[in-house]
Amino acid sequence: MVSKDSSKGFEQPYQRLQGELARMIASIPAGERLPAEPDLARQLGVSRATLREAMRTFEGQGMIRRRQGVGTFVVGQGPVLQSGLEVLESIETLAKRIKLNVQMGALRFDHIQAGENLAMEMDVPPTADLLQVSRVILAEDRPVAYLVDILPENILSESELQEGFTGSVLDYLIRRGSPKLSNSLTEIRATAAKPEIARMLQIQRGDVLLMFQAKLFSAEARLVDFSFSYFIPGYFRFQVVRRVGDIHS
Repeated sequence: MVSKDSSKGFEQPYQRLQGELARMIASIPAGERLPAEPDLARQLGVSRATLREAMRTFEGQGMIRRRQGVGTFVVGQGPVLQSGLEVLESIETLAKRIKLNVQMGALRFDHIQAGENLAMEMDVPPTADLLQVSRVILAEDRPVAYLVDILPENILSESELQEGFTGSVLDYLIRRGSPKLSNSLTEIRATAAKPEIARMLQIQRGDVLLMFQAKLFSAEARLVDFSFSYFIPGYFRFQVVRRVGDIHS
């Protein structure tokens, strides 16, 4: 059994490391690079594994950004996009609320067939033609989200998105007015960044992201859009308003 005093002694070195890192990050101007990982670990007297774990906290807060093969950079803490989960809104809508400039970065269209897995998820035939829209969302020129929407091509076509598309399929469908949208079923979980997503977001492979997997339905209960949204945690804060339930004896 670990005594209270020995437990505190175990925690103190890691807390001290966090404090030293916080002071170092605060002392370096935004845009400048931190010392290389081996040098920084040696300077702080810790293993590289312990250093990486400590740095994840600051990365999640958006204070630093690690770029594969380049290094770790200090970034200024920008505004946080904050939203309740009761209403479905796009990043653009959230950004306008706090007067934050967001824009679309790299955009890609892929024409795919549903196959067995997507056919099951989207309730379409395996041979159904689907449009996959993948793009990076930038806030103040920093990648903060990677969005992937998969839709039947009879719902939305690439040609429709060639002009005037700014990054939100949801906003586009709302402006178009058809099909009439009803609700979204969303699963939220943490996930490790896969190589392609890490590259698009300029983070390290395996870094933790917040992922929303959502199904958007029309008023006729037809699935309109199957989407995956990957958010860098430090730039987003989501909250839920919950009603207190009745107590039944």
